[in-house]
Amino acid sequence: MIRLDKFLADSGVGTRTDVKKRIREGRITVNDAVAKKPDLKVDPEQDQILFDHRPVIYEKYSYYLFHKPEGCVTARCDRLNRTVMDFFPESMRKEFAPVGRLDKDTEGFLLITNDGELTHRLLSPAYHVKKTYFVQVDQKIPDTTAGQFAEGVDIGDEKRTLPADLKILGDREAELTISEGRFHQVKRMFASVGCKVTYLKRISMGTLTLGTLEKATYRKLTEQELASLKKEAENKQSSGV
Repeated sequence: MIRLDKFLADSGVGTRTDVKKRIREGRITVNDAVAKKPDLKVDPEQDQILFDHRPVIYEKYSYYLFHKPEGCVTARCDRLNRTVMDFFPESMRKEFAPVGRLDKDTEGFLLITNDGELTHRLLSPAYHVKKTYFVQVDQKIPDTTAGQFAEGVDIGDEKRTLPADLKILGDREAELTISEGRFHQVKRMFASVGCKVTYLKRISMGTLTLGTLEKATYRKLTEQELASLKKEAENKQSSGV
C-alpha cells in the first residue's frame, strides 16, 4: 500500500504539487469513488485508479534514455553544478539515478532508472556490457592505435585495459568501443598514444543507441529495447568478452 499522491507522481501524472491539485479538482477516482485526500492508501495491483477517466498504470521500474548535454554532472544532486537529474521532474529525483557516469564535459547516451539490479549488471565488470564513444582528438591518431587498443593498453592502473575496438574515421576522429568503465578511461587510453581528447560523446550502450534523440531531452525505452538490454546484461556474465 502506498500513498495516492506518491503513486500518481511515480506514474507520471505530475509532481506531488500537481497531483494534489488534481485531487482537489476531483479528477482522480479510486474504485469509482472520487479521491479526496492525497494521503489515501492505495494498492496499485488491486485498486482501479483513474485520472480524467483514464486508467493510471503503475510501473515499479521505469527506464529512460537521456541525451546528456555538456556542462552538467552525472549525479542526483550537486551544490555547485546542474545535474542530469535536474532535467527530470522533481518527483523522480529521489528514487531514480543515472547508470554509470559521464564527465561534465562529455555528452551523449545516459540511462536513467530506478532498477538497482539492472544498474548493477550494466556496471559490473563481470558483465562487460559494451559502450561506444565518438571521439575527437587534438592530433592525428597513430596508425598503430587500433592494434594497441585491441590488445589492451597501460593507462596507469594495476591492469591493462580489456581489449577494445577502435574504428578510425579520420585523422582526428574515431569510434571506440570498450567493455569496462574505469575512471576517465577513454581519455586515458588516447593519452597513452599521445592524443588529447577534445570532444567525447557516448553514442551507445549494449544494444541501445542514442539515435536522433535531441540533446538535453529524454524518452522512455520501448519494451523491445528494454528486453534486448536485459538479455545483453544477462548474457555478458558468462561470455568472457
